[in-house]
Order: sequence, then C-alpha cells, then structure tokens
Amino acid sequence: MVAASDSFGLSASATVEESRLGPAISVEGISQLSDATGTAIGLEPALFDLAVCAEMVFLDLPFEQRVRRIAESGFQVEIWNWTYHDIDALVQTGARFSSMVGHTAGSLLDDDGANALLQSAEESLAVAERLNCRRLLVFGTELGPDGVPLRPAHEVTGAMWLNAYRTLCRLAELGERAGVTFCLENLNTVIDHPGAPFARPQDTLALVEAVNRPGLRMMLDLYHAQIGEGNLIELLRRADSLIGEVQVADVPGRCEPGTGEINYSAIAVALKEMGYRGTVGLEAYASGEDEVALERFSSVFGAGATTAIGRREDGAFPV
Repeated sequence: MVAASDSFGLSASATVEESRLGPAISVEGISQLSDATGTAIGLEPALFDLAVCAEMVFLDLPFEQRVRRIAESGFQVEIWNWTYHDIDALVQTGARFSSMVGHTAGSLLDDDGANALLQSAEESLAVAERLNCRRLLVFGTELGPDGVPLRPAHEVTGAMWLNAYRTLCRLAELGERAGVTFCLENLNTVIDHPGAPFARPQDTLALVEAVNRPGLRMMLDLYHAQIGEGNLIELLRRADSLIGEVQVADVPGRCEPGTGEINYSAIAVALKEMGYRGTVGLEAYASGEDEVALERFSSVFGAGATTAIGRREDGAFPV
C-alpha cells in the first residue's frame, strides 16, 4: 500500500475559496458540510492529492499567474525545469508544489553523465527546499525544452544499466538525507521523447525495484504508458508501493481525462482498491477551456468521484 505524502482532502476546519471552478475545499478529513438551510450534507473525504502542471494550462497567462490560478482552484502545482522560472516569484505565490524536475543536466548512461546529473540534483534540492517541494523528477537523460533527449540512446547496453543503478542509488541517498523523494519517470519514445533511455515502464520499474530505497520511487505517467504498452491497471498493480505519484492525460492528444481512449474512471477505482492515497497529477493540455479541463479532472479523481463511478453489482466497471 502506498502512503500519502500530504493530504489534500477535506477537514472540519476546511477553508473554502471561491474560484471560477466553484468552491475549493482543502485540508484533511471532513465527513459533513451544511447547505444553506443548515442540513448536513455527507461527503466522502478525498482519496488523492490532486495536482496540475502549470506548464500545460492557462498558457495565455504569465507563468506565476498560472501557478496562482491553479492554487486558487484548490490544486497543488507541478513545474518542470526550474531554471526557466523566477523562484522568488514562485515562493511568493504561496502555492503548494507537488513536483519539479530534479536535475537539469546529465544522464544515467555513463560516469560523466552521472556526475553531471548528481551535481545538478544537488542544485535542484536547494530550490526544492525553498518551494517546499517533496518530489523531484528524474529521467534517463537530460531533456531539451521540447522534451527531446539531448543525448538519445536508442540501444541501452549492460554497462549503461549498471551505471544507471549505481547513480540512482546515490541519488536515493541524496533524497533521503534531504527528506525528499526522487521519482524516475517512464516516457513514451514514439511521440514525445524519441531516444529516451530507460523509458519503458518495465525498465523504469526494474531500476526502482533494484535500488529499493525510500529516496527513489516511480513517477508513473499513464499517458506515456498507454502510448508505449497499455495494460494500465495491471501496471499500477505491479508498481503498487513503488509509485511516487501518478500522472494522467488522455490518448490521443494529451488532454484532460475524458477526451480520449483511456477509461480513467476505471483507473480511479483501481487506485482506490489498491489503497493508493498519494498524488494524482494532471499533466495535460486543455482540450478547450482550462477551467473545464480542471473540472473534468476533478470529476474523476476528486472527493466522492470513486464512489460515484464504482463497480456495478455484477463487479464490472461502468462503461
């Protein structure tokens, strides 16, 4: 079973902020609210922390304003390469940051790449501390602004696997000393990240399992996994306690849940039945209005959603 990092559900002392998405209710564990007449309304506490990637929504706004809009709507915030942003300005937003890129150089492929990766990871840890961000993303090699690997490796050798294992052990130790978790992310090499090494979910998971330390977990991106291999629910069950965070977007198009072929209602139920209580992050573009995309995301993974879309009496998922 995966333990949640920070609860982002409901509480008796919950604060309500009105936004364009309606009430955003945060903090932990409430079972009842009252309507305008004072009648008690039963609510299921949120099972998952919800986060939204500021690199992919509200793109007409300056970056800091995107972060504020996401936070004001009741979500945690994901960012990518922190060197592109004003960290002082991000701190001032007061947002809760769910994850950020944990290295801005290097790779897992050889000693030189490992040294560069570890050095940039140290720099990223200092930024993560300022943002109070507890999960840092790791990739097999540094990605450019367009997501294409700066050092592609279409064939990974045994020596590269050994170097990746050794480097990730050192990275996990760094994370444990700093009280954060580095999360190795699976990627698709068909559309977005051609030549990315250790990108398939089974490869990413194999490395996390081999290291077997709390400072390293898997950033399980279901959009990338669907493009690569599919069989998403079995993948979730296989990864189980090694999941650091789940990221979602639909296929094709990389937009919010409900715009493509993935049955995210079934995914939400599977996560609930696994006992997963961690973060689910929307790393997706909006198919239309940004506010609508966030509403659709919340309707699948927000408080009460997994009850509403539970199994039918015959045990099957709703279609």
